[in-house]
Amino acid sequence: MRPDEIAEVLNRPISQELLARDMTRLAYVAKDGTPRNVPIVFAWNGSEIVMCTPKNAPKLRALKENPMVALTIDTEVHPPKILLIRGRAELDYVDGIPDEYLQSTSTYEMSAEQRVEWEADVRSLYHDGMVRIVVTPTWAKLIDFETTLPSPVEELIRRRAERQGA
Repeated sequence: MRPDEIAEVLNRPISQELLARDMTRLAYVAKDGTPRNVPIVFAWNGSEIVMCTPKNAPKLRALKENPMVALTIDTEVHPPKILLIRGRAELDYVDGIPDEYLQSTSTYEMSAEQRVEWEADVRSLYHDGMVRIVVTPTWAKLIDFETTLPSPVEELIRRRAERQGA
């Protein structure tokens, strides 16, 4: 996909709603060659998806070897709204807790007091830092089942129309 096509998909109102959520599913190929799909919190900064993970996470070794990933951000209602993104993961080892991690977890329901406690616990747990997994989209598709459908369903609708028109 061209950058302008990706931007058009990601700038749609439904895409923007999905990009404002806090959870995505990250798909990648593990070191043993089998697929993995893990839920992970994320932040969208307008051009990149940023996910944060501990420095000892097994996915980091796999992403170093094969940085190609796919992301799914979706809703739990019918009809679902689904944003599919593909890209290349870049790993950024950082000291401390990345702002994106705190931003992506800011939607968690907790009192101000609980938030202070939680953040102190996070800073203690990740005292040696975290890794930012940064994905710049190279492909994107929005499926909302109202204006956009999965490609195979679009094809079936086209074929049905051709049969009925014949």
